[in-house]
Amino acid sequence: MSQLLQISDTHFGTERPQAVEALLRLARDLKPDVVVISGDITQRARRDQFRAAGHFVERLPESARVIVPGNHDIPLYNLYARLSQPYAGYRRVFGRDLEPVWESDDMLVVGLNTTRYYRHKDGEISASQVGRVCAMLAESPESQLRVVVTHQPMHVIRPTDEANLLHGAEEAAYALVGAGVDVLMGGHIHLPYARPLRERYPELPRDAWVVQAGTAVSHRLRGDISNSVNTISYDARMRPLNFLSRRWDYDQANDAFVEAERRLIDLDRGGVAHHPAEARSA
Repeated sequence: MSQLLQISDTHFGTERPQAVEALLRLARDLKPDVVVISGDITQRARRDQFRAAGHFVERLPESARVIVPGNHDIPLYNLYARLSQPYAGYRRVFGRDLEPVWESDDMLVVGLNTTRYYRHKDGEISASQVGRVCAMLAESPESQLRVVVTHQPMHVIRPTDEANLLHGAEEAAYALVGAGVDVLMGGHIHLPYARPLRERYPELPRDAWVVQAGTAVSHRLRGDISNSVNTISYDARMRPLNFLSRRWDYDQANDAFVEAERRLIDLDRGGVAHHPAEARSA
């Protein structure tokens, strides 16, 4: 079995120390195989904020990391840095790879950089990114849970968030779902939910799910929604194939992240275009 912990929108520089410590305790208890950090790690891409974020990541339990930048991780006011070296601060702490990939027997987790130096906060997914990920998905065995991580969302559930959708989301959704993606993870809007992508695109050839995270530790909360993180648990040996999606909210009274919602979701293996890896082994 593999377990994934999704942390998003930490916005270091606006973090709540109590929530940070509570999240570290939760991570130590869960012992995830992979930690996904889906962008907006800092508030203003400043050196001290990246340093604090790096220290936080170092304190997480030993596990794989899939970390992608968010729009807040690119300098906003330093126009020279934004145009010439937009990811210098990020790379100084988290390494040069803006689109990391992690794989186990149970899971394939692909990170995508959807930020662009020429966009203020909007995200974009390009045809070349989609093509590259589809090729990876096509090589993934049927038993693997296939997860793609972006910062900006592929599906929103409130009209006020429509402007936050990824540019290119519709074309990407049909291609990625056809190639076999199961879960599309994101952040950006500080609103946690797990919803089927067919809510937005009813003609998709098969089911896939959008799992959105709230802000993990920042005081930049949305309305009365608490800090939150997500976990996904998956065992490729189980039949029927399904995964457990859980949301964990920070409970200030108990100074702990507590389970707030869980969904057991069946995987849909119909309508996948092709799987060369399986064809070669047949």
